[in-house]
Amino acid sequence: MLRPQMSNGDKTARVEGGRERSYGQDYQASVLDRLGVWLSARQIRRYAGPLAGKQLGDFGCGYHATFVRRVLPELRQAVLVDFALSPELKDLPKVTAFEGILPGALSQLPSASLDIVLCISVLEHLWNPLTALEECLRIVRPGGMCLFNVPSWRGKRFLEYSAFQLGLSPRDEMDDHKAYYDVKDFWPLLIRAGFRPSNIRCFAHKFGLNTFAICRLPHDGVKTKK
Repeated sequence: MLRPQMSNGDKTARVEGGRERSYGQDYQASVLDRLGVWLSARQIRRYAGPLAGKQLGDFGCGYHATFVRRVLPELRQAVLVDFALSPELKDLPKVTAFEGILPGALSQLPSASLDIVLCISVLEHLWNPLTALEECLRIVRPGGMCLFNVPSWRGKRFLEYSAFQLGLSPRDEMDDHKAYYDVKDFWPLLIRAGFRPSNIRCFAHKFGLNTFAICRLPHDGVKTKK
């Protein structure tokens, strides 16, 4: 159930907080969902480069933080943020866990503190994705990178058919979607957040069902002026 709207003069602005669980909490991911996670992990591995000794943040990582569990032995530190996280996960060495509603929960993290920031299949669930992008840019350190994945408009038809007709994906996850992004939609949002055009690579992947972006912060830390 959505939280009450917040008044702003004659306008109303929806506030975050409609979710009641994290991705993967209290249910088993389907084969289709696991395939999507695997494809995203493949892109992360390809573009993040060696992870040894890196400090990595996974924002909206899911209840079990599947990707981070696999790479944790390589990392210096993993910072996980989601609505709820597995107690077992929070007790793992090298894991720093924050439970809360995105993007507000990100305000607890210090600026320029992580080498790699992941925000995978999260922004489509937010009323204010721009704030989340701005926080990711604030948190990544100079010379680091942010990796984003969002569903495309082509993906919308596929995801909704899978969830609503076939029952192969969680229905509540699709009902929680606020937006879909093709490259022409997502690139301008990245610029508004402060990433520089020369440091953005944005493209369709997963057979055109998703949009992926690699956004680097130069060593001088200079961002796009707003």
